[in-house]
Amino acid sequence: MSDPRPAPLSGLKVVEISAFIAAPLGGMTLAQLGADVIRIDPIGGNIDANRWPISDDGTSIYWASLNKGKRSVTLDLKSEEGQKIATDLIAEAGTLITNLPARGWLSYENLVAHREDLVMLRLGGWHDGSPAVDYTVNAASGFPIITGDDEKPVNNALPAWDVAAGLYIANGIMAAELDRRASGNGQEITLALSDVMLATVGNLGYIAEVQATGKTRGPLGNGLYGAYGQSFATSDDRQIMVAVISNKHWRGLGKATGLSEKLEMIGPLLEVDLTTEGGRFEAREAIDAVVRPWFAKHTAAEAEVALKEAGVLVGGFQTFEELVTSDPRCSLENPLLTEIDQPGVGRVLAPRVPLRFAGSPVADAVAAPQLGGDTEAVLKDVLGRTPDNE
Repeated sequence: MSDPRPAPLSGLKVVEISAFIAAPLGGMTLAQLGADVIRIDPIGGNIDANRWPISDDGTSIYWASLNKGKRSVTLDLKSEEGQKIATDLIAEAGTLITNLPARGWLSYENLVAHREDLVMLRLGGWHDGSPAVDYTVNAASGFPIITGDDEKPVNNALPAWDVAAGLYIANGIMAAELDRRASGNGQEITLALSDVMLATVGNLGYIAEVQATGKTRGPLGNGLYGAYGQSFATSDDRQIMVAVISNKHWRGLGKATGLSEKLEMIGPLLEVDLTTEGGRFEAREAIDAVVRPWFAKHTAAEAEVALKEAGVLVGGFQTFEELVTSDPRCSLENPLLTEIDQPGVGRVLAPRVPLRFAGSPVADAVAAPQLGGDTEAVLKDVLGRTPDNE
């Protein structure tokens, strides 16, 4: 058997000048796929350098978690000398990711003069250039209105648009790199966080639904739109989520609970076809009423075992603490996770990129650098600069 090929993006060099989630996640994704990613920050760190959560000694767990596998350089970016060094690093790498205002020395027009085939990806807020963050973009998306159980909007704790934007960033850089290898040309790529949201809303059918039907959705709690899904309280005061997508799942729900006959009575009574997802959605309240007492008589563990054995999709709700301390899927049993020693944080589990490559495997996760910890080495290795000739 031949030795595995290098990681997919070995040989790609990227400079990242960023803050917060989306751009750092995009850079880290590229790093975990084998790219050499150098993050440049102002001396003392950017606005996200000390963002919560933090460890007991004040180290940002947030920053460390989003910068694994990169090299960290700090420069006085307000000075001409610092800007020149950053420009030289960008020109040598040939690829830049940033979510900072791309003007002056950081503009594409300036940087491309130093590297003709430069690939530069610039992330902004709204498509018109006005600023935004995940939580303000999400407020406009419509999702907070249908999240929860009543008419009060609920902004998701998960920064979904930042995460999606980070993956779009990685995808955009790889697409531009393929084009550059074929054509020899670089290019500027722009991405608006709001467009990530709008693309997702459109791709999931929410825009067309309003235009085609004139209707909009209301909050469903933990109900599943257009099919049957619901959360249930169990006898041990836990909550579990059940999803019935196929007719196999529907039959399994009846088998697991012993309520097949009662469930089948709902269809004729409500004049709905329970062999369809739409029919089960229309009958959701009646189905809830029939099966809820069964869950109330069983522990979460008992209910999960019975439902899984019957082929029903089920998952228990758990806290982050329970996920980390009790769930074997969040442990070294899962090849996604590696144990690393993160300076300032301690020994922790860290994910590598979730993709699994048979021919060009990616490396295990490695610790994030200390802020500015690679400055001297990068300037020497990349630019041949030493303290004596700076």
